[in-house]
Order: sequence, then C-alpha cells, then structure tokens
Amino acid sequence: MSEISKCPVPHNPTASSGGTSNRDWWPNQLNLKILHQHSSMSNPMGEEFNYAEEFKKLDLEAVKKDLYALMTDSQDWWPADYGHYGGLFIRMAWHSAGTYRMATGAAAGGPVTSALRPSTVGRTI
Repeated sequence: MSEISKCPVPHNPTASSGGTSNRDWWPNQLNLKILHQHSSMSNPMGEEFNYAEEFKKLDLEAVKKDLYALMTDSQDWWPADYGHYGGLFIRMAWHSAGTYRMATGAAAGGPVTSALRPSTVGRTI
C-alpha cells in the first residue's frame, strides 16, 4: 500500500493544473451565455420604464410589513425555525454565493461556480 493511499486527505491530480471547474463535473451543461445578451425583448417593462422613479413611489413601510408577514408565517409543509424564515433565507443566500476562487482557494462571490462538489449537493454540511 502506497503512502498516498494511506492518507485520509483526498489528493486531486488536477489541483496543480488550476483546480476543478464546473465544466469538469458537468461537461454537458447547458450554455446560458445567450441569456446575458441585452435586448429590448428581454425588458418586459419597455424602454420608457424608469426604475428610479417607480422606486420612489413604493411605500417602503408597507413592503417591510409584507416581508415581516411573509417571514413569520410558518407553513406546515416547511416549518420556520423558531417561527421565522430569516435563518433559512440567510443560509440560501450563503449557498447561492458559495463560490470558490481557484487561484487562492478561498470562497468568493462571482459568476455561477459552486464550491460544492456534486457529491456534497443535497447533504447537510
């Protein structure tokens, strides 16, 4: 038995060549670059819509009240921890930002590149 096979740490032969990318795990993934094009057809509000002006019309107190009601309305089919979904939202945001910077080995926000290997998806970490 070799010394490497006794080691409990998995050794990745691609690590020295820059790491493993999503394309390595999912080589047949759908190319979504077409969705990043800016077209007038991708804006359902139209050219004349002014987001800043519409935002000024929002009743932010009503929005906060609606969000509080949403976050504290625990459902039988997915009960809120301690009566509030805030923890779940934070965890989901953390997972959605769960990217990996290959150059430094650190977690980082950026384009859609998950830090989780397929074998860990679906498991509680």
